Amino acid sequence: MKLLKDILFGVSLTAVSGTTNCSVNAVCFDSRKVQMDDVFVAIKGTLTDGNKFIRKAIDLGAKAIVCEELPAELVNEITYIEVDNGNTALAIMASNFYDNPSKNLKLVGVTGTNGKTTVTSLLYQLFKKAGYKVGLLSTIKIMVDETEYKTTHTTPDALVINHHLSLMNTAGVEFCFMEVSSHGIHQKRTEGLLFEGAIFTNLSHDHLDYHKTFAAYRDTKKILFDNLSKKAFALTNIDDKNGLVMLQNTQARKHTYALNNYADYRAQILENQFDGQLLKINDNELWTKLIGHFNAYNMLAIYATADVLGLEKLETLRLLSELDNVDGRFQYFISKQKITAIVDYAHTPDALKNVLETINTLRTGNENVITVVGCGGDRDRSKRPVMGNIAGEMSNKVIFTSDNPRTESAAEIISEMETGVEPQHANKILAIENREQAIKTACQLANANDIILVAGKGHETYQETNGKRTDFDDFKIIKKVLEGLNK
Repeated sequence: MKLLKDILFGVSLTAVSGTTNCSVNAVCFDSRKVQMDDVFVAIKGTLTDGNKFIRKAIDLGAKAIVCEELPAELVNEITYIEVDNGNTALAIMASNFYDNPSKNLKLVGVTGTNGKTTVTSLLYQLFKKAGYKVGLLSTIKIMVDETEYKTTHTTPDALVINHHLSLMNTAGVEFCFMEVSSHGIHQKRTEGLLFEGAIFTNLSHDHLDYHKTFAAYRDTKKILFDNLSKKAFALTNIDDKNGLVMLQNTQARKHTYALNNYADYRAQILENQFDGQLLKINDNELWTKLIGHFNAYNMLAIYATADVLGLEKLETLRLLSELDNVDGRFQYFISKQKITAIVDYAHTPDALKNVLETINTLRTGNENVITVVGCGGDRDRSKRPVMGNIAGEMSNKVIFTSDNPRTESAAEIISEMETGVEPQHANKILAIENREQAIKTACQLANANDIILVAGKGHETYQETNGKRTDFDDFKIIKKVLEGLNK
């Protein structure tokens, strides 16, 4: 139990009815989970309005209600707190409830369109190898040192974040690396957190269904840097035209990295092969198992972060060479038929282009590149024709298929992708709505030395259709199909 007034410390209050000098059991924003003596925070979400469930929360035992507008009728002996912003209040309250756990570790946020999962996951790997207790908050999973927890969002809600940061405090974690999405920033999930530093990877076409304009998407990312303290660091990719924008108003110590421009940390690709690439970072050469320009940027960001956080440079280079690829990020194998199968999370135009550019750089030209790709439903529709165009232009054969259609028609999504294909590439395109059948067809079309790219889902192990999730793992399926082929 904690005093309500202590949990509310730092929250902007506009009205109070009742006493805040009372003990509450927990903070909750899901009325279905409210228990006796909880404080319920009514959030106006994109799908539901928590204000509609205030009475339900009280009936379940809520002692206090936090909302943006007081109800017309107030229940006796219930404390009501009116606030400017419910999401901001929830985040600050969550941090206070768990004794502000971010202050007790070095929390580094990573934002950008692509690369967040790879950078955070590999920083976790690297610092573990360096002997530290480390935390991870990523799309794929949450790690509290050695203990793994499942996650469903790139940036979890504020209660989940602070709960796990508190577990990290208990476990003696010193460093934590966290993916910070634009949705998470916009919905104030990171308010109240103290960041040791922030990293910007890149910015490209994504989430315009939510942010409406690219400028709004960019400026939301920038908030992470604007809120950094003078003691923190800001690390940005200045090869991206938005890289310096992130630094414009930050008080933090500024650091830059790049492959093509002068920067504090620079890298050059000396060799690139399917089994890895040779990089020159500043004045030192490094062999890494991760390939492609996009991974050169990721490795450089990781090296720079480790250096800023005080790791010894040569030890960092040695550890970088030992890092393994992240599941679903250019994850590949070569079948007995000499067919190379690649599974990648590429679900944005820029990510798909990067992966196909890497493949086309590595190929000899005598093999075919067969791409299986779809676009998610209930998400940014404007990127669908763009991704269709990229796949058609940069592949020898393309199969458009479903990729978490959610509440939309998979056939209509595929049709929108087809509108972006230029006429000269139209004969390359097949449309197979069933994703498993699309993968099987790609395998049947492939000959020795051909390359199959299955893009869009990466690490995901499910397919979501009309609110129902069914087991689906691209990597397992393509491996099983290729192992069963008699070619």
